[in-house]
Amino acid sequence: MVRLRLSSPVSRRHKRVDVAQESRSRERKELNGLWSFRADFSDNRRQGFEQQWYRKPLRESGPTLDMPVPSSFNDISQDGRLRSFIGWVWYEREAILPQRWTQDLGTRVVLRISSAHYYAIVWVNGVHVTEHEGGHLPFEADISKLVQTGPLSSCRITIAINNTLSPHTLPPGTILYKTDTSKYPKGYFVQNTNFDFFNYAGLHRPVLLYTTPTAYIDDITVTTDVDQDTGLVNYQIFVQGSDHFQLEVHLLDEEGRVVAKGTGGQGQLQVPSAHLWWPYLMHERPAYLYSLEVKLTAQTSAGPLSDFYTLPVGIRTVAVTERQFLINGKPFYFHGVNKHEDADIRGKGFDWSLLVKDFNLLRWLGANAFRTSHYPYAEEVMQLCDRYGIVVIDESPGVGIVLAQSFSNASLQHHLEVMEEMVRRDKNHPAVVMWSVANEPSSFLEQAAYYFKMLIGHTKALDPSRPVTFVTSSSYEKDLGVPYVDVICVNSYYSWYHDYGHMEVIQLQLATQFERWHEAYQKPIIQSEYGAETIIGFHEDPPLMFSEEYQKGLLQQYHVILDQKRKEYVVGELIWNFADFMTDQSPQRAIGNRKGIFTRQRQPKSAAFLLRERYWKLANETRYLQSAVMSQCVGNSPFTV
Repeated sequence: MVRLRLSSPVSRRHKRVDVAQESRSRERKELNGLWSFRADFSDNRRQGFEQQWYRKPLRESGPTLDMPVPSSFNDISQDGRLRSFIGWVWYEREAILPQRWTQDLGTRVVLRISSAHYYAIVWVNGVHVTEHEGGHLPFEADISKLVQTGPLSSCRITIAINNTLSPHTLPPGTILYKTDTSKYPKGYFVQNTNFDFFNYAGLHRPVLLYTTPTAYIDDITVTTDVDQDTGLVNYQIFVQGSDHFQLEVHLLDEEGRVVAKGTGGQGQLQVPSAHLWWPYLMHERPAYLYSLEVKLTAQTSAGPLSDFYTLPVGIRTVAVTERQFLINGKPFYFHGVNKHEDADIRGKGFDWSLLVKDFNLLRWLGANAFRTSHYPYAEEVMQLCDRYGIVVIDESPGVGIVLAQSFSNASLQHHLEVMEEMVRRDKNHPAVVMWSVANEPSSFLEQAAYYFKMLIGHTKALDPSRPVTFVTSSSYEKDLGVPYVDVICVNSYYSWYHDYGHMEVIQLQLATQFERWHEAYQKPIIQSEYGAETIIGFHEDPPLMFSEEYQKGLLQQYHVILDQKRKEYVVGELIWNFADFMTDQSPQRAIGNRKGIFTRQRQPKSAAFLLRERYWKLANETRYLQSAVMSQCVGNSPFTV
């Protein structure tokens, strides 16, 4: 029997775990590379706990594999059992520690795990240090006492990860036991999910050690506003390790000049003639970032300590009306994509080369936005969005919430905690303009009304500065969650999942969809998914399903109505999908989902060129509309049109 947890559920509140940056007071040591790895293939998947594999080097309890971190473990080996493995896997790495880390008692040593799918238990030198439920978001443990208790030069890090999904996890799933022994071996089971992407697992993002002083800057929250030509930067700083400290705050522009300064744990910095953070293609100088430099001077029992932290800050505002989405008071139209963290071999493993390639393709395409379908992406992704001016709808792992069980109080409590972790991690990114709490839930169920009222209300309380949504595929008259959103995000696949091949019905059905949603709720609408499966190199004229011509023709039919409705209350369109991605095997999927406008290897299909032409046309229209008012934006010149 597969069990998600080692013991009873553990409720753990994790503090903010921002990227462990280097500074004058902080060091970091990445533990990426080859780790020792073993999957627990025992019938109950608990042999590792029964034999206490964490108490000694993993190789001493049996054979191990070399496993690259970060990566998904599924596609690395030639063992077919590992690709679809469900249960506990074990990772181990010996880390060499700098001498000062182990001897300087004024230094904290922290182990940080950027993502582990989905339940993780961590030991250092055989000692349990932390547990975490949920993939996609980071967690950490202070291991100072373990590495500063003797003449240690290294530490052994062991991480057990379970990828089992239950009705109360995010995303949810169920384990189905096949009990007919005439068809299946004894104890045979499969993991069922209600989402259309492969359940990759492992250590998907960097693992590292970092240091801070024992008195340190623990959290910073920044919100921004604009008063005529003055930028307002409101900050709140939290300190751990000392009650006696001073804080100095300096805001620097991109040339390194101090433009504002303050003291204390909270305050407001005023920036005359501020450069605003504008989205890509909306301004000639997009993505302007200031640097908030914070210096902590604290008194401790060991004497005075200093800590330094630098936070990129984009000054911008976000607002929503009945018909518009506004950034810096100007209408913003989302023309972009949905994505997945997915690629050959590495699965969902973070890869800088892949990330930069994807951003180059986004800019080639003229895309100004994407949604993190269907989970929070790596922090490095958010950082590039801030730097490049790519707008983000930041989505939680709330995908596949379709069973009544998944709307229970237990599920809601976990979902609330996930939103806390997600907002805490991403709250300071100017590129993030809206939170999405779920994708295509069964929002027509009676329980959904209370669930989404609480979930959206909680998210707004965590961050009042951004609108909140979820993405629906329910009908307008039955959806019980949409009354609580600020922007209606609708997925529809006309002439794909129904009316197969009949593109002539798309315009009527899409226009009806938009009109009914807006009449019912008087809120702006985003077409958050639309598309068609396409296998590159398949050509048919007249167009047939799965051909490049069909994908292109279907998009063109959508664009006719989008062009009409974006003049009224439609504020965005996000194609499904940016690139082909892996799914579970089924008769409906030919080695993954082929709805990408790029292949999984990032080569363009015909639809990519269609969208490139459209998105650059939309960008030029935005430039024309903005050029008349940009000269009023202090510190920036208008576009030349």
